[in-house]
Amino acid sequence: MSSKHHHRGLELSASKSFVSKKWTFFLCIGFFCAGILFSDRMWPEPEGNVLSREASDDRLRLESEDCDSSKKGLKRESKDILGDVYKSPDAIQTLDKTISTLEMELVAARAAQESIMNGSPVSDDFKIPETVTRRKYLMVVGINTAFSSRKRRDSVRATWMPPGEDRKKLEEEKGIVMRFVIGHSATPGGILDRAIQAEESKHGDFLRLEHVEGYLELSAKTKAYFTTAFAMWDADFYVKVDDDVHVNIATLGAELARYRMKPRVYIGCMKSGPVLAQKGVRYHEPEYWKFGEEGNKYFRHATGQLYAISRELASYISINQNVLHKYVNEDVSLGSWFLGLDVEHVDDRRLCCGTTDCEWKAQAGNMCVASFDWSCSGICRSADRMKDVHRRCGEGPNALLAASF
Repeated sequence: MSSKHHHRGLELSASKSFVSKKWTFFLCIGFFCAGILFSDRMWPEPEGNVLSREASDDRLRLESEDCDSSKKGLKRESKDILGDVYKSPDAIQTLDKTISTLEMELVAARAAQESIMNGSPVSDDFKIPETVTRRKYLMVVGINTAFSSRKRRDSVRATWMPPGEDRKKLEEEKGIVMRFVIGHSATPGGILDRAIQAEESKHGDFLRLEHVEGYLELSAKTKAYFTTAFAMWDADFYVKVDDDVHVNIATLGAELARYRMKPRVYIGCMKSGPVLAQKGVRYHEPEYWKFGEEGNKYFRHATGQLYAISRELASYISINQNVLHKYVNEDVSLGSWFLGLDVEHVDDRRLCCGTTDCEWKAQAGNMCVASFDWSCSGICRSADRMKDVHRRCGEGPNALLAASF
């Protein structure tokens, strides 16, 4: 009896164990499905993700449509512009003005960037709030000067450079800008800089450069002048002249105006002097070996007392200033920058008259543009003799007022 009950108990426990395993399998599947259903209902995808995905799809669709419409619009606009160009020469001038404006903005931005990189404050002159309204000038005349040349500057102010209000009137009515060009001393804020600031407060006729003054740095100063002047004034020509040279401004303006329609013009008294390899002599060329055998001559370039370049060449210097090589002589440097370019060299001997022959040329009706003494590379003792040269060789007090360029 006990053995039967024991056998039956074993069967029941085995049966329960078998049922338990089958139901456990089905129950696991059931709970798994229930878990998935519960998760979907309790943790749905955040509404923001759904909206952002929908918004992204809509945005992509709209951008695609805008892109297509923009392409069609650009095609129509380009056809219209080309049509205007062929219809009217005024459209060409408009396009040229637009290109000029963009070039001015590029140069101003680069000048500001260099000032920032050099740790210098950005001058207000480089901040062009309304480039569209910038007026066009005939020429910018930069008179190269030094800290020690106060008497020379005063002699220029007393003769061929109009003072104060007359100079401003010259800018407004004739489009002629005139400034003494100078940088800074090796000790910024020192006595030399303060003297120039005081002189500027009195006359208002300086163009200050981000440049440290020094005779061996004239090439760098020339580059800085053209870059700065181009950024500040939109002119047809940019002129550099020394402060010991006499200039007839109306005659200079009339001469330059003849070349207004030519894009790349380099005007001056062209020369090709010997390359001086010997140390210690004036105008020694440290890089003489670049010019071939000893005794060779330089390429043709304008003498440094006075020269003028057209707007496109000033733009070229401004854009490429960081890669233009500087020779020790600034007139050689300027000439070298134009080698390889399609530039018209104009050799005009009226830009380098002597102080002895300018008088009889003026009497003969062949007025000189600039006069100086070759032996001094300028007017000898110019601070004392400038008035005399102006009296004998000047174009007269009413020449500028009557001039029309």
